[in-house]
Amino acid sequence: MPHRHMMMHMTFFWGKNAEILFSGWPGYDNLGMYVLALVIVFVLTVVVEWLSACKFIKESSNNNVAAGLVQTLMYGIRIGLAYMVMLAVMSFNAGVFLVAVAGHALGFFFFGSRAFNPSSGTGKTSDLPPLSC
Repeated sequence: MPHRHMMMHMTFFWGKNAEILFSGWPGYDNLGMYVLALVIVFVLTVVVEWLSACKFIKESSNNNVAAGLVQTLMYGIRIGLAYMVMLAVMSFNAGVFLVAVAGHALGFFFFGSRAFNPSSGTGKTSDLPPLSC
């Protein structure tokens, strides 16, 4: 079977024939793998929002070095996942863009908004600094 080369799009396009994150993935003319790629991007964005709202360190923690290491590790994981989402969106596939925005919005609704976290309007809500674009 001859190997098909994917065209690199420089503008948004619709369709399941895209390369997202890795060469040849999700593949050419494979709707199931494309849907799986969309689900993975959606989950990544929700996890980024969850990490942005989590409190990993107790206020009464006396060990600042250990707390700083945990905070740094979680920050690194969050930024790494956020960069993966950014690279996926850079595929310029409109479906990937829409699920990334939907995942961030839904993740914020559940973990960052006042809807499920009444204390989000007062005081410190996360151990990590906010994401900035």
